[in-house]
Amino acid sequence: MREVRTLGPTTPLPPPESANADGIVAVGGDLRPERLLEAYRQGIFPWYAEGLPVLWHAPDPRTVLLTAELRIDRSLRRRLRRQTYRVTLDTAFDQVIERCATVPRPGQEGTWITADMIAAYRSLHRLGYAHSAESWLGERLVGGVYGVCIGDAFSGESMFTEAPDASKVALVHLVRQLDAWKISLFDCQMWSEHVARLGASDWPAARFHAVLRELTALPTRRGPWRFDRELVATGW
Repeated sequence: MREVRTLGPTTPLPPPESANADGIVAVGGDLRPERLLEAYRQGIFPWYAEGLPVLWHAPDPRTVLLTAELRIDRSLRRRLRRQTYRVTLDTAFDQVIERCATVPRPGQEGTWITADMIAAYRSLHRLGYAHSAESWLGERLVGGVYGVCIGDAFSGESMFTEAPDASKVALVHLVRQLDAWKISLFDCQMWSEHVARLGASDWPAARFHAVLRELTALPTRRGPWRFDRELVATGW
C-alpha cells in the first residue's frame, strides 16, 4: 500500500497519481486559499470529519458530468416548467454552505463540512472562485448547491434541500449556465444515483486528470456570477 504523505505548513501537495487505495493523497496541511486552489487544479479535494486532520482525496474512478450532456427526467422537467422556485446565482453563498453543513441527509450522521471548511470556502467565494446556486420559495431559501470553478472545470461540493426537488432545480440551472459559458466539465467527485440520473458517469482517474489539466489552464470566470436571463425561464 502506498504511504500517505503528511503535509507541513509549506509542503506542496503530492500528485493525484500518488493516492492510496482509498483515494487519499495526503494528510494534514491547511485550507488556505492558495492550498485549495492548488488542490483543485490537480483534481484533489479535502474531505474529513471534525476533530481529524485534513484528508486530501483524488478517487479513482472519478464521477464526471459533461455539461453539454445533462439529462433531465420527465418529473424534474415538469417541475422546471412550473417554475416552482426562483433560482439565483451567488446570492446567498454563506447561507447555502451553512445549510449544507446542518440540514440532515437520509442515512448520514454528522457532516464533513467543518467550521474550518466553511471559513475556507467563504474565502474562496470572496476571491471569486467558489459559487452557489440557490432555490427560493418566495423569500425562503429552500435548496442550493455550491462548488469551485477554475478555468473551464467546476467541482461540485455539496447541496441541500428543504422542499421537493429544490436542490435539483438549482443544480440543473447551474449546469445549464455552465454549458452556456463553455465550462464543459462538472466534477461530481464520487458516484451517486442522483448525479447518474443527470447523465454523470465514471471516468478512469488518468482520463479525468488529463482533461482537467487542459481545462484548468484556461482563464477563470471569476465571481460574482449571475444567470443569463434567457436561460432561467426558457427551454424546459
